[in-house]
Amino acid sequence: MASARDWVTVNKDSMSFISRVIRYLFWLLVLSWSVALLRRLVAWMLRGATPAASPQGVHVAGSSEAVGMARRLVRDPVCGAHVAEVLAIPLREGGDVLHFCSIACRDEYLRTNADKNTKKIAATG
Repeated sequence: MASARDWVTVNKDSMSFISRVIRYLFWLLVLSWSVALLRRLVAWMLRGATPAASPQGVHVAGSSEAVGMARRLVRDPVCGAHVAEVLAIPLREGGDVLHFCSIACRDEYLRTNADKNTKKIAATG
């Protein structure tokens, strides 16, 4: 009979060990999912709280709608760089709006095209 009691004791010890391991894995899973959810929540809050910065304090029309959405890329006619439309420096030429990656590229474009008799206006939105 002593061997049967030993077997029951060993069986209880092994079951308690297995239950501890399962409990540990369960809480580890819950903790990892909680951390991932918290990271996504914080990233979502930060993305919505910081709108895209406009160069030189110029307000870009529609920039509040552009936050969180896919942005359109425009090409700088001087250097060929691709820039997000909300971050580009616009220049209205005739009926067209040109977008530049920097003020230097915009000024270079104005210098090279100064001989034309067209009125060029810096577009603000």
